[in-house]
Amino acid sequence: MKKHNFSAGPCVLPQEVLQKASEAVLNFNQLDLSLIEISHRSKDFVEVMENARALVKKLMNLNDDYEVLFLQGGASLQFIMVPFNLSKAGGNPAYLDTGVWASKAIKESQKLTQTDVVASGKDNGYSSIPKEFNIKDDADYFHCTSNNTIYGTQIKNFPDVHVPLVCDMSSDIFSRELDFSQFDLIYAGAQKNMGPAGATLVVVKKEILGKTGRDIPSYLDYMVHINKESMFNTPPVFPVYVSLLTLQWLESLGGVTAIEKLNNAKAELLYGEIDRNPLFKGFAAVEDRSYMNATFFLNDESLKDKFDGLWKSAGVNGLGGYRTVGGYRASMYNALTIESVQVVVDCMQQLEKES
Repeated sequence: MKKHNFSAGPCVLPQEVLQKASEAVLNFNQLDLSLIEISHRSKDFVEVMENARALVKKLMNLNDDYEVLFLQGGASLQFIMVPFNLSKAGGNPAYLDTGVWASKAIKESQKLTQTDVVASGKDNGYSSIPKEFNIKDDADYFHCTSNNTIYGTQIKNFPDVHVPLVCDMSSDIFSRELDFSQFDLIYAGAQKNMGPAGATLVVVKKEILGKTGRDIPSYLDYMVHINKESMFNTPPVFPVYVSLLTLQWLESLGGVTAIEKLNNAKAELLYGEIDRNPLFKGFAAVEDRSYMNATFFLNDESLKDKFDGLWKSAGVNGLGGYRTVGGYRASMYNALTIESVQVVVDCMQQLEKES
């Protein structure tokens, strides 16, 4: 029996996606060739790339003002691509610091710009999202991270800004309904909620590009990738294909609207037990709790070995917290079933009965 996979990334994927992907590795489109050995310029793979890019826009309800790219380098490469493409030399983009990955994005931006960190949750251990901050009208753009995987916080309401809005959605992409048209640039590593590691999704409004006056290195230039339709160099063939399968699976369920209802039910089940059970306490501020990554602790650490034994014996994987935070982290991405969440809740209740 497959384990209940709460890993924070690479993520759990739908069983039907894994099945189709495994078949494609052996024989893709009845070509008697593996997906991972055909040319990325072949008709069969070009169709995969085109379908994946089109389906992203369909699920986000975006028009042709936006371009969709599948790149490499993870979200980490986007930390430097964003300021290269959107900020003039010595420019002043605004950043919201809500955790480790937001901090890494800020560090990269500071190498190219006079970065304005408008607010930070560092002083409270990143247990909540800063709400009070000002963004200068002449800022090159405003950058935020929608969901903070390590700390289990999530932005529920995005600010109404008068500058380009940039968002790292790596760990909650396609998990909830948003007005995606309010964002000028969205990027996300596929491995948190969309596919395997190796592909990075970029969705960018074309009109914000080409205004910095910079001489941008070719691979870091969004316009180069747009003009080459994500084929400037050999793309990550397998991750793009699995991302397409995952997006098709999501569409078959009813799209983002349908998956949000399922994700809400999973989160409410687990957080309800965290709040009810006297042996546990949540880490993140209640109003900022992530519906993707629930972080929590035991009130009595002497019970750790017993609880760990319970959930491991129940076939649960990846429940341990991030090394700098400790405790537990349940990553409840789109493909995780509510039945898996119930298994963890059952273990929490069993610990309560036996303690």
